[in-house]
Order: sequence, then structure tokens, then C-alpha cells
Amino acid sequence: MIRITPVRVIGPDNEQIGVVETSDAIRRAVDLGMDLVEISPEARPPVCKIMDYGKYKYELSQKQRKQRAATKSSEMKELRLGRSVKIDPHDVQVRIDQARRFLLAGHKVMFTQRFKGREIAHKELGLQNLADVRDGLADIGKVEQPPRWMGKSASIIIAPDKAKVDAVKRKLEKEKAEKIARGEKVEEEKTIEQLEEEVAATQGDDDGDEE
Repeated sequence: MIRITPVRVIGPDNEQIGVVETSDAIRRAVDLGMDLVEISPEARPPVCKIMDYGKYKYELSQKQRKQRAATKSSEMKELRLGRSVKIDPHDVQVRIDQARRFLLAGHKVMFTQRFKGREIAHKELGLQNLADVRDGLADIGKVEQPPRWMGKSASIIIAPDKAKVDAVKRKLEKEKAEKIARGEKVEEEKTIEQLEEEVAATQGDDDGDEE
């Protein structure tokens, strides 16, 4: 598919072979059991490299997957503390546990507390819920944004504290290894995708008309 000739050729070990006719470059690649891949088509002459194209595609896909994972890890996850400040303490703990998994995976988490009807006159109740969340995650997270108001809701953002997260991960891995050594069953953790589905389902129950 390389139509231009000649081309500048780079060898499989990044050595400069020089400018040769395309047919000769292809023959060199075939003799080595490799492919001739055009890596800089805009150059004149175009630059081609002798390589294992299958291996190259695999390594490229792995690199892109890691880049996507890195991008995904910077996503913001939102957890809502119900439709009212009267959320049950158990439900607050559920949100804290969900946030813990997100933080350990490198995500930031925004907690939003909504106020129903005249509850806005008692802001301290909702702010206490947000403070409970903050304190419950202090071992792995740090407050990136203190309570910010938007209409009848307040939100805070908790970001993972890398040093604390790494320490907790080491502790969890050690505990897991000890359980395995004792022959105990280790419960498989939910994936982030499964956790997101769980959050979407439970927060869907919180949606509704406000007074």
C-alpha cells in the first residue's frame, strides 16, 4: 500500500538504513520475516520502519488502553445524599463505602446534599451530613472543594490522597494475602463499572419532585 518510492528506511532496531527504493525496502522486511510500515507519510521521502506489525498494533492498543484508563481515573463521580437532609445514617454510610471504592480507584467524588422544602432554613443539618462524609473518608481522601451552594443543594468534592490511598491499598493486599494463606475465602470486589451501575440504581430512587 506504500505507493511512493523511494522511502527512508529505519531498521527493526531503530538503525538508519537510508533512502532506498520501496520494492527493496519491502524485500528487506520480508527477508527478516517482518513488515514495512509507513510511520511518517508526510515526510519527503516518506519514513518507513521494518517491524513486526502485529506486535506493534498490540503494543499500541495496550498503550491506548492505559491512556484511556488514566483519563477515566480523572473522572468525577457524583454521589447524592438523598432528596432530603433526613437521610438515614445507614444510607450515608452506604455512600461513604461507595465513595471509598471510587477514591481507591483514583476518582474524585462530589457529594451533593439536597434540601427539601423548608429544610433550607436548617442548613447546619445538611452540612453535618457532608461533614460526616468528609470525616468518614479522611483516611484516604482530602477536601478539594469545601461546601458550595447551588440553589437548594450543597456539595463538596473529595479527591484521593495518593500517599494515604497507597498505604490503604498495601494494607488491604496484605490482609487479602493473609486470608488466602489461611485458606479463607476472599470476597471478589465489584468492578468500577458494576459500582457505577449500583450507584445509578440507588440514586434513581432519590429522584423525584422537590417541594
